[in-house]
Amino acid sequence: MGPKDSRWDRPSMGSAGLLWRWAGGPGANQSEGLRAPRWALPAVTPAALTRGLGWGFAERDFQVMLLGDSGVGKTCFLLQFKDGAFLSGTFIATVGIDFRNKVVAVDGVKVKLQIWDTAGQERFRSVTHAYYRDAQALLLLYDITSKMSFDNIRAWLTEIHEYAQKDVVIMLLGNKADVSSERMVRTEDGASLAREYGVPFMETSAKTGMNVELAFLAIARELKQRAVQPPDEPRFQIHDYIEAQQKRSGCCAFI
Repeated sequence: MGPKDSRWDRPSMGSAGLLWRWAGGPGANQSEGLRAPRWALPAVTPAALTRGLGWGFAERDFQVMLLGDSGVGKTCFLLQFKDGAFLSGTFIATVGIDFRNKVVAVDGVKVKLQIWDTAGQERFRSVTHAYYRDAQALLLLYDITSKMSFDNIRAWLTEIHEYAQKDVVIMLLGNKADVSSERMVRTEDGASLAREYGVPFMETSAKTGMNVELAFLAIARELKQRAVQPPDEPRFQIHDYIEAQQKRSGCCAFI
C-alpha cells in the first residue's frame, strides 16, 4: 500500500530514470509533502534500478554522481554531456534522484558511465546519502554567480567524507562560466579550494558546453585506469591530463 498522502505517486521508471512525481496541483503546498515515502528507500539502489535493463555492451561500468546546491546547473550539465544540448527556460528542481547513461571510448575500451543527478535541497539529503556508497566518482558543482553555493562546498565535502567510498574520485567544477558578467566567485578561489582538498578543478558551462565533456572523459579515464592498471605501474595523473587537454584546445579555465 502506498503512502497515505495521495498527492505522491509511486516512483516512475522511464528512459530518463527515477523521479518522484508530485501530484498536488498548482495550489498544493509542496513544502508539506516533499519527502520520499519510507517504503521506497530499501528498493531504490543503482544496482536494483539498472539490473537487466540492457544498456548495451560495455567493457567497464562506473557510477558517477553529480552533487551541489540546488540551482547550480547539475541537470543541464548532465543533459549537455548526454545529448549535446542546452535546454533554456525555467526548470523544476530535481526531486530525489534521476539518472542517464552514456558509453564513451577510453583508449579503445568502451566505458559506460551511469550518471546520477541528485536533488540539492536539504530535505532530500537523506535520499541522496543512500547513493554515495555506490558511486566511484563524484562531480561537485557550484555556481560561479552564487557565493553561497561556493561557500557550501565544504559542507558537501564533509558529507562525502562521511558517506562515500574512501577512494572515490572527486572533481570540483565551477559551473555557469558563460555568465562572467555576474561572477561572484573568482576562478583562483575555486582553484585554491581544490588544491586544499587535493582534487582537480575546472570552470564549466552547461550552456556552451565548455569543459563538460572533458570533465566526464577525465573521470572515465581515471576510473578505467584504476580498474585495469597493474599496481606496480605509475598511476594516471588526472590533473596533468586535464591541463594537457585544455592546453591543446586553448582553454584556460583550469588553475
